Amino acid sequence: MARITVLGGCGTVGSIAVRTLTELGDFSDIIVADIDTARADWLVEDIGEDCLSAVSCDATDPRSIRAVIKGSDVVLNCAGPFYILAPIILKTVIEEGINYVDVCDDVDATIEILKQDKAAKRAGISALIGMGSSPGVANLLVRFCAEQMLEEVDSIDILHAHGGEPHEGAAVIGHRIHSMSIDIPVFLDGKQKTVKFFEEDGIALQEEIDFHLLGKYRCYPYPHPETVTLPKYIKCKRVTNLGCVIPPKYYSLIMDIVKIGMTSDQPIDVKGGKIAPLDFITAYILDQREKILKETNFGEQRGCLKIVIKGQKAGKPHQYNFSMASVGQSMGEGTGIPAAIGAALMHRGNVQEKGVLPPEACVNPMDFLAVMQGFLKLEGITGKGSPLIIESIDTEGKVKHLSL
Repeated sequence: MARITVLGGCGTVGSIAVRTLTELGDFSDIIVADIDTARADWLVEDIGEDCLSAVSCDATDPRSIRAVIKGSDVVLNCAGPFYILAPIILKTVIEEGINYVDVCDDVDATIEILKQDKAAKRAGISALIGMGSSPGVANLLVRFCAEQMLEEVDSIDILHAHGGEPHEGAAVIGHRIHSMSIDIPVFLDGKQKTVKFFEEDGIALQEEIDFHLLGKYRCYPYPHPETVTLPKYIKCKRVTNLGCVIPPKYYSLIMDIVKIGMTSDQPIDVKGGKIAPLDFITAYILDQREKILKETNFGEQRGCLKIVIKGQKAGKPHQYNFSMASVGQSMGEGTGIPAAIGAALMHRGNVQEKGVLPPEACVNPMDFLAVMQGFLKLEGITGKGSPLIIESIDTEGKVKHLSL
């Protein structure tokens, strides 16, 4: 009998991870742990499988976390915002001696939880962090390309655009605001640096990107962990992460609000009451989002993760583009499905390394792709929403489509 506890299990990402775990069948006991007990109960009832149960958990409280994860073989953490919760949760899981997987995409949180590597090794556990889409699938495709397709890697550019999801919560808005407010790590000219979203060094990295199924969108520096972890495991000169949320009018609204500094979480007096500007702004952004989606006739949710890897092949410059694009698939699916597969691989014994490790350090890309291919039924480059598209571009600019 194998047990997994999914923290944040009824959120946008967690609920997809739970559904995927149910379908994969590796765990006979799947605990949906969330502070929103009513929604957790609803999710368990909606899926309707005997292996599922719902429990209440406050992910800010180590005692609450400890109570719900006891007896688990794996803990899958989908509870955000990660820059607040990830260090607390991982520390508690390590103390309980349980293997761990998360989808942390906050670079500052990643840097912080990597400091728990020695503690995880002492406890004899494996902690696979950032096992979503970006980071996650992106890291594994880079490793696959570096090991199987190129002789040398020069540059890695990870690009993403998505929008139109049926639901967005406060944690998602908080993550976007946080991402525009902090120093953004990039790896340029073989050195780790930081840029600012709104300053010249960050603006210089902005780029118009042509995404499969989506079209062209301007992408901006994004503080995802790949720029910090990939250079440690893949020899190269450049790693960047650029992204955007569509439609652009919606993303511009968030940028404008962050620019004028209305994002403090400290309450202020408003007509005799106390309100944090961040709480008001979050509610305002979510309200405006619905209006903008209607005004722009945005239609179905859609997104694309694109990875551009340049290097040397047979002594000549060569480029590979990997794209995972979809129309009708949510951000939750793009992140929750890889997370569930990562947890399944952990339980199957495919992750042997101990410590706190990003995907490229402890997951064999072929193991992951084999499970993903079977689960998603990849079909090369055909179809409206083919999960994986690979372009090979030689030194003369000739493009060839490949499939795994």
